[in-house]
Amino acid sequence: MDINKRIQNLLDQAVANGQELGIQVTAYVNGTLIVDAWSGTADATRGVPVDGDTLFPVFSTTKGIAATIIHLLVERGLVDYDTRVAQVWPEFAAHGKQSITLRHCMTHMAGLPQVPPGIGWAQLHDWDFMCAAMADLEPLWPPGTRMEYHAVTYGWLLGEVARRVDGRPFAQLVQDEICRPLGIATLFCGVPAELESRVATLELRDQEIPQVDDSLPQPVPGWLWPLHEMMNRSDARRSCQPASNGIMNARAIARHYAALLPAGVDGVELLPPERIRQATEWQRPPGEAPLRMGLGYILGGEGSPMGGESAFGHGGYGGSLGFADRASGLAFGLTKNLFSPAPTVSEIVHELRECLRV
Repeated sequence: MDINKRIQNLLDQAVANGQELGIQVTAYVNGTLIVDAWSGTADATRGVPVDGDTLFPVFSTTKGIAATIIHLLVERGLVDYDTRVAQVWPEFAAHGKQSITLRHCMTHMAGLPQVPPGIGWAQLHDWDFMCAAMADLEPLWPPGTRMEYHAVTYGWLLGEVARRVDGRPFAQLVQDEICRPLGIATLFCGVPAELESRVATLELRDQEIPQVDDSLPQPVPGWLWPLHEMMNRSDARRSCQPASNGIMNARAIARHYAALLPAGVDGVELLPPERIRQATEWQRPPGEAPLRMGLGYILGGEGSPMGGESAFGHGGYGGSLGFADRASGLAFGLTKNLFSPAPTVSEIVHELRECLRV
């Protein structure tokens, strides 16, 4: 049985036993497509089936795309990892933030994990408002001294730096610099209105919604929960939040990561190997590290669904995942719309690696 069929059977079984609702998996090895499979339902209420072009909200899997944009700009000499953010975004220096660097932002060590207080849905989707609010924030700790996941703020920190040094809005950069060269038509930070009907509806099962005290600074405020309902809203889908609201399919995710490996995919290599080497160096904080971080990408290692230390990428709330593995040449993308504790993602990656013997 070929690899695609084995993964297809695994997806069909996960849907049939209720472990998943709708799911897609795409994988490349050394630029060659080896898996393109999907199964299940995109919208249970309307009975819409998943196909290969179905779009899924992928939450923090978007962070890997944002990281690639920054590395492209560094490669062109428009900015450096150790550039102080305030050099390109002068307003950002307020309240003692003048020493925060792009490296701090990419590694969740900027001291700014908290969503600015006093905002609501309208402000969250207003790019200029949110960037002004970020510029006015006071860090919770000195930059570089601690790592804490910047779940939502990461997007404006990287996205506004990119806009300031390049001039194009972040969503346009993604289309111009990633999608167009790779022939991708299914990756968005802000889905066009005419494509929203293709976006899968998210559902939650067997997971508790956290109780969040919004009187304290929070990386994900209580009013954003439950997150799956947030990304079923049109305003959340259509705005641009490079940390958390990307909408794409598994094909786009896998193709993006395939293009980050040597020789790329179909002749397109987004970044040279030396840039990827720098991007995937372990950025260790002085104290305890909740993540094994490179520059914007999470690194593989023991217990990681991506595999060993040669893998890099990013996953998202609910189970979406994208990664590349420099040792095996594997590039992988997975999207899904049922948020549950089921171990489907790890099972699929394990089966794929077993098939490839890597």
